[in-house]
Amino acid sequence: MPRVLITDNLAPVCHDRLAQNGIDFEVHLKRSEDELAALAGDFDGWIIRSGTTITANLIDHAAKLQVIGRAGVGVDNIDLEAATRKGILVVNAPDGNTISTAEHTCAMMQALARRIPHAHASVTAGEWARKQFSGAELLGKTLGVVGVGKIGRAVAQRMQGFEMRVLGFDPVLGEDAARRHGIELVDLQTLFAESDYITVHTPLNDGTRGLLNAETLAQCKDGVRLVNCARGGIIDEAALLDALQSGKVAGAALDVFSEEPLSEALLKLVRHPKVVATPHIAASTGEAQEKVAVQITEQVVRALKDEPVSTPVNAGALRAAAQPEAKPFLDLADRLGQIASQLVDGSLRRITVRSYGEALHRYAEVLTVAALRGVMARWSPEPVNLINANTLAREMGLHTSEEWRTSSGDYDYPNLVEVIVETAQRTRSVIGTVRAPGDGRLVGLDGYRFEGKPTGHLLFYRNVDRPGMLATVGGILAEAEVNIAALALGRSSLGSMALTVISTDEGVPAEVRRRVEAIEGVEDVRLVAV
Repeated sequence: MPRVLITDNLAPVCHDRLAQNGIDFEVHLKRSEDELAALAGDFDGWIIRSGTTITANLIDHAAKLQVIGRAGVGVDNIDLEAATRKGILVVNAPDGNTISTAEHTCAMMQALARRIPHAHASVTAGEWARKQFSGAELLGKTLGVVGVGKIGRAVAQRMQGFEMRVLGFDPVLGEDAARRHGIELVDLQTLFAESDYITVHTPLNDGTRGLLNAETLAQCKDGVRLVNCARGGIIDEAALLDALQSGKVAGAALDVFSEEPLSEALLKLVRHPKVVATPHIAASTGEAQEKVAVQITEQVVRALKDEPVSTPVNAGALRAAAQPEAKPFLDLADRLGQIASQLVDGSLRRITVRSYGEALHRYAEVLTVAALRGVMARWSPEPVNLINANTLAREMGLHTSEEWRTSSGDYDYPNLVEVIVETAQRTRSVIGTVRAPGDGRLVGLDGYRFEGKPTGHLLFYRNVDRPGMLATVGGILAEAEVNIAALALGRSSLGSMALTVISTDEGVPAEVRRRVEAIEGVEDVRLVAV
């Protein structure tokens, strides 16, 4: 009889479903890693929420383990590489809290507009200060949704019932899909400038951390109202407090914070009279917890019965990881996708992945998925992996295609991966290769040839090919105390426009980028983080 270990609190339906399927289980809460290591070897399945971290050490001790079930979306508390290496399937429950989070977002928006929490506090204090709590209608206002995944689309659908105009920013949402949901796709600058309310539904990563900061808040409408039920840190909280105090921002509704529980600095923010705050409860409804428990239990049961599962996180990677020669190219394709997506503006229309060389023929399909994961991961509010990337891309209306060619043409490398991204405005091509395991290289961009590492902070720009151009840019970086780690140059012919790729030890500030853009003869300046 299969046995399942449960180390976080789950709705009772989880226990019921396991018992109904003849699966024995034990619940062990709040155990140390040493205690878990001693337990792990006796179980075939393991179900957790966010309270348990399954490390490589625990996986090494789990000799019988076949499947790990994460009751929720995020799997950052599971060492996926270690699980994959040991052939352990990881499944999650990505859909259970979508509606709860969307409904909470809408409720926060309405509470913010009508100042409901503040009015309630006044009444319970024995006051009757009607004139202090004049609110605002949502009718006819413009809502900007940053990140139009499942939750973002659910929020848009509900707020359209209030007759709001809905703008959306999401580089991987197709225009046809946006229209079907009644969403006008715009760039971030337009969304900031035209929205009366802005709600964010993105993951927290290097591309979205501090997305709403002093600079971008200044681009917003005077009197804008902000809602964050996604991840703490997407909004720069210090900048938000300044904007609230100046009146630039008329109010903010926050369910998530960069520090939880709150620090003294954050308490100052949530105590501001224009702020509505809740303690990270957007997904915490009885219905959501039951849905998550049901979904993850069903997935674990199916896996233990050797039946197909619908929410695998690493099943595709399991097959590819069994081939040592594939893994470095999968990592390369992912990085090329990340780079390509940051080199264009506007919504992506198509992604094409080309594999060159006989050795990559058998991996062409999974390389395409890896590149797609890299493209989408920056903005998808749910984890993107080798299993769900194609499905998420279809949901977003993104067209993908894969190609394979026998040789790498004029390049001196036997195997290459090329990622081509297309928007309404332009098409860009990024090419890379693997010289040795762990040594991926970026070797081409839009016809320019060069060689650099596709990692870290990268500054791309084109410039007139004349003496002194690099020195001018280097001087600006030095003045800003940005250290250059590596440099790559490419040009098509003597005296033509050249391409420069500078790797820096830290990110290049926006102000420094603007100074580089202002140099005569420099164009198409891009900052990329991989």
